[in-house]
Amino acid sequence: MIEVLVTLFILAIGMLGVASLQFIGAFSNSDALNRANAVLVAQQTAERLRANSFVSASFSGLVADDRYFDPDTYNFKQLSCGSGEPGWECFCKDKPASIRDCNANTCSSAELATYDGWQLTCAATKINPSVTLDVSCNDNNLADADACSAGSAQQIMLSWPAENWQNIDRKLNPVCNPSSDAEPRDCVLLELVL
Repeated sequence: MIEVLVTLFILAIGMLGVASLQFIGAFSNSDALNRANAVLVAQQTAERLRANSFVSASFSGLVADDRYFDPDTYNFKQLSCGSGEPGWECFCKDKPASIRDCNANTCSSAELATYDGWQLTCAATKINPSVTLDVSCNDNNLADADACSAGSAQQIMLSWPAENWQNIDRKLNPVCNPSSDAEPRDCVLLELVL
């Protein structure tokens, strides 16, 4: 009888270890899925910026429409939903009427940027509803009319709330967390020049 109890005790300890590994594996898979989707959306954003760029009128090189660098283009900021559903549920199952369908190649460059912003935000939030997409530019020529002059560095960042588990302190990336008083975030950052 004592041998059976000792065997059951050892088996219970082993099962607790397996359960802990299962929890850690599920957490790591979730983090990997968020990161993989963010990388794909960042690459899609870069490809759309390149595909929809045109020759600058004031400088030798390519520029994208200014609307690509407007923060209101992304994260459903220019849309409103009366139902109170989360962004993806409300805006991505059906195309909102205020966004022109650019699949027929009849859009201006600003309309195409708005359409791309909507599609990219939908792609980003499908896996993780709390992800945000930001496209910015470090303009190297403030004297011209372009929001992002030819040869300027552009940044595509997707960020989402960082999850800590088992009270382990993580060293946060300062690029993802420029302000120490904001909620901790993880991110994927892609930099490019057209």
